[in-house]
Amino acid sequence: MKIALFGYGKMGKEIESIALQRGHEITLKVNSETRLSAISLEQVDMVIEFTKPSLALNHIEFCLNHSKPIVVGTTGWNESLLQVGDMVEKNSGSLLHASNFSVGVNLFFELNKHLAKLMGNHSDYVATMQEIHHLQKLDAPSGTAITLAEGILENHSNYNDWKLKDQNPPADHQLEIEAVRMPDVPGTHVVSYISEIDQIEIKHVANNRKGFALGAVLAAEFLLHKKGMYTMKDVLNF
Repeated sequence: MKIALFGYGKMGKEIESIALQRGHEITLKVNSETRLSAISLEQVDMVIEFTKPSLALNHIEFCLNHSKPIVVGTTGWNESLLQVGDMVEKNSGSLLHASNFSVGVNLFFELNKHLAKLMGNHSDYVATMQEIHHLQKLDAPSGTAITLAEGILENHSNYNDWKLKDQNPPADHQLEIEAVRMPDVPGTHVVSYISEIDQIEIKHVANNRKGFALGAVLAAEFLLHKKGMYTMKDVLNF
């Protein structure tokens, strides 16, 4: 498979390494300063996009208009998901998006939902969440934290909204997410249920970016020759 990398920072380089190991070819590398009008996708079978929220929509539209399937790892643009869905349908295109491509994180998503169901009948436990990322992470809370929060809201009767932690305490039925930024942290997510008596906690710690990169390449392999919109749940068949 001939892959174009939209975004050639740390993640892009990690994806390149994994893709080459799996027998693929990198035929195009695009950074934030590259003008889309100067790009040819003629020698491209698949685009993998890890850039900035401000660039993602333009990249998606460009690829769909050129009939190229795209795997989107950028987060922070989910408010435009319906618009993107319309673009995919209009162009008979192919797009796979995820808040996190790590296989381990996607298993963690399912564990989080199951725990939320179990805790729904125990109102003496208060749910909280913390996510820790590197200083270059632009969106807060992370897309992964939002997906975890949505998993709790869908499965725990005591919560119907989430908020980013600030000076104001959460309202009733509101899940609070603390976003921490530290140097050189690939990603840590903690979901806690706290009562006066004890605390229950599940945690995912990314040791490096390899899991995200492998998941992105697996997603690209899955998406090739398909039409429509997909997520990592489709790749992993959850």
